[in-house]
Amino acid sequence: MVPAPRSARRAATGDRAAATRPRNRRQLIVEAAGRVFSERGYHTASMEEVASAVGITAAALYRHFPNKYALFAECADVMVDGLVAALDEVPPGAALTDVLLPLARITVTHRASGGVYRWEARYLSREDRRRLAAKFGRLVERVDEAVRREHPLPDDRLRALAALGAIASITMHHTSIAQRRAEDLLLASALDVASCDPSAGRPDARPVELPVQPVPRTRRAQILAASVPLFARDGFASVTNGQIAQAVGLTPSALYRHYPGKIDILAAACLQAAGLLAQGVEQSLRGVAGPHEAIVALAATYVAYSFEHTELNSVAEAEVAGLPADLRRPLVLAQREHIAVWEQQLRLARPELDPRQARVLVHAGFGVAVEAGRGLRWRDSPGHRQAVTALVVSALGL
Repeated sequence: MVPAPRSARRAATGDRAAATRPRNRRQLIVEAAGRVFSERGYHTASMEEVASAVGITAAALYRHFPNKYALFAECADVMVDGLVAALDEVPPGAALTDVLLPLARITVTHRASGGVYRWEARYLSREDRRRLAAKFGRLVERVDEAVRREHPLPDDRLRALAALGAIASITMHHTSIAQRRAEDLLLASALDVASCDPSAGRPDARPVELPVQPVPRTRRAQILAASVPLFARDGFASVTNGQIAQAVGLTPSALYRHYPGKIDILAAACLQAAGLLAQGVEQSLRGVAGPHEAIVALAATYVAYSFEHTELNSVAEAEVAGLPADLRRPLVLAQREHIAVWEQQLRLARPELDPRQARVLVHAGFGVAVEAGRGLRWRDSPGHRQAVTALVVSALGL
């Protein structure tokens, strides 16, 4: 039997490859990349990891996207585009539930990749950030219109932002829960937030006394204090040792006498954030009369901490995923202990909740604090703290 010419064999192989290649490969790549970026952070993630998650070679991945930034930018767009498209299908004047339900469904469906736009978007170019913000603005405007129609209050879109924060919170944790149960919980939480009057504050909230951040008297402490604003503004990966050294009047090589590397400065910042919050929680729970009062105290403390230590908190929240496992482990344990305190008190206040439901709602409260705080541009005042505390407590269904 005469073998087929080499060119014919190549053509046949190409036909078979084309036949087995999924037609939605680009979509599969974007979904896998969103998961990798959400888990690992933009700078830590690699194109090879994304390719492996899809089951293709890195060379094949580059045929779809010329570089990591192009892939990242599309990931950041996809989630918001899906949410905007879902709202475009909801008729004008629809009930608030009908506006929020598709948002909850899409967010829960894509929870593994949906966190990209929340923390990692700071690595987008200015033009891409502006474009993404415009899309998100359309989303907020539509939700705000429905919120004001059903619960008219002059709060400058704060409840709409907070309701979206409750829904988006599912992308920031790994609590295992059935999709339908998660949708129902997040929808109920967002509706409770939307019906809250944040201007009323929480009359049962006691004044919060947070531990004072230590004055940086040692060179090591000064390096840490100077690094946090840089990490918060530019992102950890974009900050150089030279910038940190310049901020404290050292040469870059002198930093190594105090920290083995830049990653150790980040780990120290995250540990400081966890320690300050833990001390604040311990103080706030002294002498509480019951679970409801405890929840209000926890919410007021978390909100006060978020306003008072905005840069430190944002660095800890956004950058912890990029830490090596050995440095991340104590932070994960601290976070679990913090959430366990909330979960215990919430289940005492709402016995109908199981542990997973309570955990999802606790994270919804955190999401409300983040988005409402951002909406207020973290301008600290007693009124802002009271308003956000009221929204957080509402997110928990209390």
